[in-house]
Amino acid sequence: MVAYDQDKGFQYGALLNIYDYGDGSVYPHPRQQWYIEASAFTKGTQQYYLTYDTKHLIPHTRMSLAATCVYDKAMNFYGYNGYQSYYDVDSVSYWKKAKDKTGIRPEYMTAFYRLERLSVSFKADFIGNIWNNKLFWQGSYYFSYTRMRPINLASINKGKDSVEMFSGQTLFEKYQDWGIIQQKEGEGGFTSALRAGLMWDTRDFEADPSRGIWAEANITIAPKFLGTTHPYYRYMAIFRHYLPIVRNQLTFAYRLNYQGTMGQYLPYYVIPTFSTIGREYDRDGVGGYRTARGIERDRVLGLDAFFFNTELRWKFVNFILWNQNVSLGLNAFFDGAMVTRGYNLKYRGNPTDAKMMQEYHHYIDTSRKEGLHMSAGGGFRIIINRNFIIAVDYAYPFKKQDGMGSLYINTGYLF
Repeated sequence: MVAYDQDKGFQYGALLNIYDYGDGSVYPHPRQQWYIEASAFTKGTQQYYLTYDTKHLIPHTRMSLAATCVYDKAMNFYGYNGYQSYYDVDSVSYWKKAKDKTGIRPEYMTAFYRLERLSVSFKADFIGNIWNNKLFWQGSYYFSYTRMRPINLASINKGKDSVEMFSGQTLFEKYQDWGIIQQKEGEGGFTSALRAGLMWDTRDFEADPSRGIWAEANITIAPKFLGTTHPYYRYMAIFRHYLPIVRNQLTFAYRLNYQGTMGQYLPYYVIPTFSTIGREYDRDGVGGYRTARGIERDRVLGLDAFFFNTELRWKFVNFILWNQNVSLGLNAFFDGAMVTRGYNLKYRGNPTDAKMMQEYHHYIDTSRKEGLHMSAGGGFRIIINRNFIIAVDYAYPFKKQDGMGSLYINTGYLF
């Protein structure tokens, strides 16, 4: 496999997606499917996924299992609460393009806005019918280990000229010095959680819907007695709607997503996680390909956050190739995101360190009002058997604080 993500670079590796249609009478709805991936990105991310989804192993119950391991050598970190955290995109962009790097300061390097993360997780999700195969119950167990720490300078600087080497503190380390990321949370911890919810689903096809509603509401409880290092409680609501304009050719689709925290506390290492129940595995936080395209990965992080996607999907040709049903499509989209309840950005560092306080006020302004982070773009789709989809998207944000445009080559529709 070869793919591309503006935030992670070129992706290379192996991918295997197996669909079981039985005797063919259920096509294009598979009885069960497996997804296996081992891949790496040129910017330092490695990811390993193993998922299994079946509607027939347990009577009247859908079971989805997922085991993942993701290592980010340089994961994006721009702080919390959206526009309350300043991202010096002009300086970073200028020095990235400059041929002569003499005089560059550490805070103008991309590495300043990076951290290292290791995330290992397992989940077992179950969905059962309540009424008419439209209203369903959801139940899930989720376990993960997350470790976050400053970037490895030896690894980041490997092969670079001395003038291009990063030294000094990253923004993540400054957040630790300012007391925003608390010492008691260390480098991360374990999550052992139960999830429960309801789902309404009237889609005509799961992977490539052209009509119907798909809505979910669920809660996550991760208490101490289950083994969670730093207990927390969250909730999420998603509404997706697919409106056919021209049957099987032109569809307007949109998604509204809200994820919030119960209470005032959420471990910092849990914030950049977008939780799901079902066939999909958990994703990164708001910002990036799977949430709000064109906006920098993890740019919109807080206790509560909202994002939306609107998309016009046009299949302009259908044909059969090597006994496979193939469609080609174009799409235009408009995405947005916003922190609706912020993380506590209060300064808790050394009150006598004037330089530290000056830096804090340069990068954080809690009086600044958070606004809507918006982007727009278009893309191309190759759809095989209405299940396997190759997607190419380009998105550009409305404000430079959110990035300078992003290209993505990946698989599947966003929703």
